[in-house]
Amino acid sequence: MSILLFIATVVTTMIAGALQQGVDPIDAPLKIIKGIPFALALMTILLSHELGHYITSKRHHINVTLPYFIPAPSLIGTFGAFIKMKSPLLNKRALLDIGASGPLVGTIVSIPFVVIGLFLSEIRMATETGGAELGSSILFSVLARLTLGNIPEGYDILIHPVAFAGWIGLLVTSFNLMPVGQLDGGHVAYAILGEKHRRVSLIVILFLFFLGSFGWKGWLFWGFLLTIMGLSHPRPLDQWTPLDRKRKVVAFITLIVFVLTFTPVPFRFV
Repeated sequence: MSILLFIATVVTTMIAGALQQGVDPIDAPLKIIKGIPFALALMTILLSHELGHYITSKRHHINVTLPYFIPAPSLIGTFGAFIKMKSPLLNKRALLDIGASGPLVGTIVSIPFVVIGLFLSEIRMATETGGAELGSSILFSVLARLTLGNIPEGYDILIHPVAFAGWIGLLVTSFNLMPVGQLDGGHVAYAILGEKHRRVSLIVILFLFFLGSFGWKGWLFWGFLLTIMGLSHPRPLDQWTPLDRKRKVVAFITLIVFVLTFTPVPFRFV
């Protein structure tokens, strides 16, 4: 099943990439190959994220499935991917390693796609026509500045599909690193804070509702969704083995990555 879902998601992301290039897949089905750069970049990023979880789980002798990809008729052709753990987590060290590995690997893989895609992007004079503008995280802004330099006033970046895939990879990282429930960031937060993790989850949810009320309305959806998914986290079998210094450093790095990849307003329609 996982292989079939992977193939289906390759097709849907390829179609999404072709649509970004102005291809009508119904009138010109053979031209969907123009979506290959976007599909290749996005699938590589998502796969690396899930393989980070998968390989780390196997190192800790956790029984997990292969990644399940979710094809979807959406702007990017997928609703992401996940792996399913079939055995309980042993201790907080395993919990932190598994939670942090996916987002960190995904971020590392996303960065070169952002840089390559920005080199392939065009800088054009801004127009008054309607459309969607992508928000920018701290990390994406730094990469854009290093790659393209200062953008003159009155000009915009017409982002290449490969850079868009990298941007999505950074956005997915920030979503997953929210210290809520059983998200990747929730795993890390529980490993560090234990039962106090639920209090942090609640604060983050309230912050999302605040952002959604006064900023990007999409945060309201994420706030409701994460509330439905639950703020609690199951206990690992061993509650007493402490985290070592190396893992505390990794936890701090994941916090920094979350701050660098968080995009307050992911999309803005003009």
